[in-house]
Amino acid sequence: MAFQHLFSPLRIGDMELPNRVVQVPIDISSSHADGEVSERDIHHHTTVAKGGTGFIIVGATSPHMATGRPTVTCLVADGDNYIPGLARLAEAMHRYGAKCAVQLQHPGRQSAIPRFNTLGATDRVLKLPWSAGHEIVYENAEEKGKEIREASIPEIMELVDLFSEAAWRVKQAGFDAVELHAAHGYLLSEFMSPFLNMRTDRFGGSFENRMRFPLAVVDAIQKKCGTSFPLLVRYSFEEWCEGGRDLEEGLETARAFERAGVHALDLSMGMQESPGAGFDPPPYPQGWATYASAATKKAVGIPVITSHSLRDPDYCEQILADGQTDLVGLGRQLLADPFWPVKAQRGKVRSIRRCISCLGGCWQESLMAQKEIACSINAACGDTRYAQLRPSEKPVTVAVVGGGPAGMEAARIATERGHRVTLFEKHDELGGAMLYVCLVPGKEKMRWYLDWVRDQLLDLDVDIRLGHAPTVDELRDYDIVLNATGAKSFVPEVHGDASGVVPFEEAMACPKISCECHPGGRRMRKLGERVLLWGDGYAATDVAAFLADIGKDLTIVTENREFAAECEVIHMYVLRKRFEQGDAEVLDSRPYKHPVRVITSTTVESIDGGTVVLRDAGFERTTIEVDDIVTCHTRPVTDLFEAARDAGLNVVNVGDAVSVRNLYWAVKEGSDFGMVLDEHLLLNSNHALLDDLPEDVLGQLTRKEGPAYTAARMAELAKEAAEA
Repeated sequence: MAFQHLFSPLRIGDMELPNRVVQVPIDISSSHADGEVSERDIHHHTTVAKGGTGFIIVGATSPHMATGRPTVTCLVADGDNYIPGLARLAEAMHRYGAKCAVQLQHPGRQSAIPRFNTLGATDRVLKLPWSAGHEIVYENAEEKGKEIREASIPEIMELVDLFSEAAWRVKQAGFDAVELHAAHGYLLSEFMSPFLNMRTDRFGGSFENRMRFPLAVVDAIQKKCGTSFPLLVRYSFEEWCEGGRDLEEGLETARAFERAGVHALDLSMGMQESPGAGFDPPPYPQGWATYASAATKKAVGIPVITSHSLRDPDYCEQILADGQTDLVGLGRQLLADPFWPVKAQRGKVRSIRRCISCLGGCWQESLMAQKEIACSINAACGDTRYAQLRPSEKPVTVAVVGGGPAGMEAARIATERGHRVTLFEKHDELGGAMLYVCLVPGKEKMRWYLDWVRDQLLDLDVDIRLGHAPTVDELRDYDIVLNATGAKSFVPEVHGDASGVVPFEEAMACPKISCECHPGGRRMRKLGERVLLWGDGYAATDVAAFLADIGKDLTIVTENREFAAECEVIHMYVLRKRFEQGDAEVLDSRPYKHPVRVITSTTVESIDGGTVVLRDAGFERTTIEVDDIVTCHTRPVTDLFEAARDAGLNVVNVGDAVSVRNLYWAVKEGSDFGMVLDEHLLLNSNHALLDDLPEDVLGQLTRKEGPAYTAARMAELAKEAAEA
């Protein structure tokens, strides 16, 4: 067995865990509207248990729905009517040998529901645009902030009882343990924080007063569930903002919880005021927070869980062997690949789909948008259809045109199902827009997915044809064609001479003469010192990060009222710090040579050599001098799709060739194509593949139609029957 430490047992109180892999709590926001356990909840956590995770902590379960749900469809445990559903959830995980807990979380000031009259430790007006409980700012409204009211002492005492009642229900449902969420600025965390807690009564001020509420909850749970029922606390070891909890208080907090009888500590970092440390976007290195568990293990005698960007089994094995932690916590990694543990145990490390920390599917496109959890690189996350992924009974021939994420995922899933796939890519390397991540400082992790999917295509022996763009006539030989040709840059209408405007694709061409993936030579457009970046979206953010990092004096112009509003919010939080020649908490990157200027609600009106006239929303004009202009305006490439459609081919369009979006949508749509592909190859009037048709409708669409019903026809049939 590989990884002896990782797959050795451990006790937390009276509970014995089969291995050291923990799913640290994630709010998958998949329950029913009333907080009842859904089939999607059961499917997700059952899949994680199947994958071999030894201890699964079900995240974000509200002890009081009326005053706080962290997401719009999180679990709830504030009534006995929730026990049967929770019992089904526990049984599903136990079936595959996992131990399980429920995390009780009151979001306090960060409630998604209710949106108004939100309960917190302290009165304040809150502006946290990256929180799932953020203020809703409508299209043409201004941000005002979210008003938070201070919890009264009677409300605090009631919440103590509500937490303990919810814990009792968790135990009644058959869970092995319960955890309190006291991290990231949620209610218990807000009371504990020296930065957030501004109260002047017995629940604020000194360390003892700030700990009074969470320790009262611990005591109440022990009274109702018994002191032997395993109780864990997840808290932010350091808060990473001035005046917040530091290492010394992080250790003091650990000792206080141990003295109170807590059985294990689940260490996290940061809060909503320091979202970089809390969310770990791509620039944060693997295991950067392990120092906290190493220090805590020296201060207490109870087990400690560490998390934050743990991806590699070798790394996890090493920190266990070195005594830096007792358990390794995987969160988003198990969204990307719930079979991480069993793959590691069986030595299939290369087949692990490592989380790239993009926060696209699991945050921007899901919880921030009031939707269920998802994953940018694993379309199966939360999608019960993939549990029934089976070979096709009648394989077909498939041409996938475009070797970006959408095309590669389509080729992978279709091949796994037995279809015969040819993947065409006009360039000499697979990857599409993802190839640019090599150049963007801090986004190197995203290359992990690119390497993984390309390796999978090789393992599946997909017919890959690089350096070739097929014609419509070539594609006639295939049963169906997938157009995944992506998007390309363009120059909007502008006065003057725009012939010198540089496409971002040329500004981002890799400067390496050769590498293991592309041995041929490549040329990169050399730009002057002063560069105007014109456009928005992920293309603009990546180009800006690259050009600023190599020392360009950069000005960004966008027609939108906020730059990169559609991009992932934590990524932009970190990037905006870099634009100002600073850095997000914990990180220590080399400052850009020049600050990056961002001009919003403005467009380029005219270009005359290096002289550019800008026009803002009020029709005010400004003239600036630049050496080069780079366009990041992009639009879908649909030429082949339209030609194939007009020629009568079975053709489907996916990814950026439909609409320029992000990795999440590319992978999702490519995977969906492979999933629904079947022998009947029926497309509806929207050029979308059909599957799961009722048998009568399938017959009506595919079988040959006979003569229409008439009296003469019926007489003819009667005569034929009589003669027979």
